[in-house]
Amino acid sequence: MSINDWFFPAGSLADDLWDAVVDPGDGQWNTASADSAWRHTGIRVASVAAGETRTLPAGDIERIVIPLHGSFAVRTREVDGATGVFELAGRTSVFDGPSDVLYLGVGVAAELSAVGRSGRVAVAEAPASARKPTRYIAREDVQVELRGAGRSSRQVHNFGTPDALDADRFIVCEVITPAENWSSYPAHKHDTHVPGVESTLEEIYYFETDVTRGAIPGGPGSDAFGLFATYASDDRDIQTNALVRTGDIALVPHGFHGPAAAAPGYDLYYLNVMAGPNPERVWNITDDPAHSWVRASWHGQDIDPRLPYGPRPLEVHEIGLD
Repeated sequence: MSINDWFFPAGSLADDLWDAVVDPGDGQWNTASADSAWRHTGIRVASVAAGETRTLPAGDIERIVIPLHGSFAVRTREVDGATGVFELAGRTSVFDGPSDVLYLGVGVAAELSAVGRSGRVAVAEAPASARKPTRYIAREDVQVELRGAGRSSRQVHNFGTPDALDADRFIVCEVITPAENWSSYPAHKHDTHVPGVESTLEEIYYFETDVTRGAIPGGPGSDAFGLFATYASDDRDIQTNALVRTGDIALVPHGFHGPAAAAPGYDLYYLNVMAGPNPERVWNITDDPAHSWVRASWHGQDIDPRLPYGPRPLEVHEIGLD
C-alpha cells in the first residue's frame, strides 16, 4: 500500500452536483486495497447556490444534515408520506461554534435548498435498519465539550453521539482545534472489537481550515493548512502523512490515527463520521501505548483560554482522560 492511499484532496471525490461523496453503496466501495472494503459510513458535501437544491433519496440509510456555511431549508418526506419543512439557520463559518442540524432516519427522503445566499452543507450517512424519528437539534441544544488541556485543547460538538442522539448506527461530531494545538491525540485506534474496551469503527475526517480567529493575514495571501496522520496498529497496512486544507477528506478503515495538528496562524476543523459492525453503538478506543502517558500530563494545565469558539457562553467540562 502506498502512502496516503486513504487521503483525498478537495475535488478528488466530486460526483455530479456534490463536491465530495464517500458512499459505502453495496459494501464493495474500495479506495485502496482488496482487503479494505468501505462498508459502514458515508459523507456528502455540496456547495449550493441560492435557490439551488440537492436531493437525498429514501433508502436504508440514516443521515445528519450539517450546515457548514450559510442557511438551508430541508423538505422531508417520511415513510408514511407525511412531509415537513425544517429551517436550518446554520452559521457563517464552521469556526463560529455549533450549527443547528437535522437527523433523518431510515426511509426518509429530503431536498436541501440554500436560503438567502450560497452555502455549503455536509450530510453524514450510514447504512441502517432500525427506523428512528426525524429530529431537529437547535444550535443552543448541541452539547459542546472542551476536551484536553494546554496545547491539546480542542472544542467538540457532540450532536450525533450516543448520549445526544437516538440513532441506529453512526456516531457523528465535529471538532475545532485552535492554531498551534493538537487534537485526535494521543493517537488511538478503534479497529478491534473487545467488548467494553474497544469498538470496531470506520471513521471519516472532513477538514476545513482558516486564518486563526482575530489574526490579520499578511503578505499576498494565506494558505491555511493543518496536519493529519495515520499508521498501522497491526498487520493491516495504512499510512497517511498529509497537509490538510478545506475540502480534504481522510478515511480511517483501521489503524492508529492522530494527531490532527493546527499550524501556527491557522485554525483546523474536522467533521467525524463513525460506524461499524458491532452490535453496540459506542466509541471505545485504545491509545497507542507509546503515547498514552500524555493524557496524564493534562492534569494541572488549563484549557486554552481562546476556547470556546462561538457566541454562546458554554459550560467548561472537567478535563477528562477519555
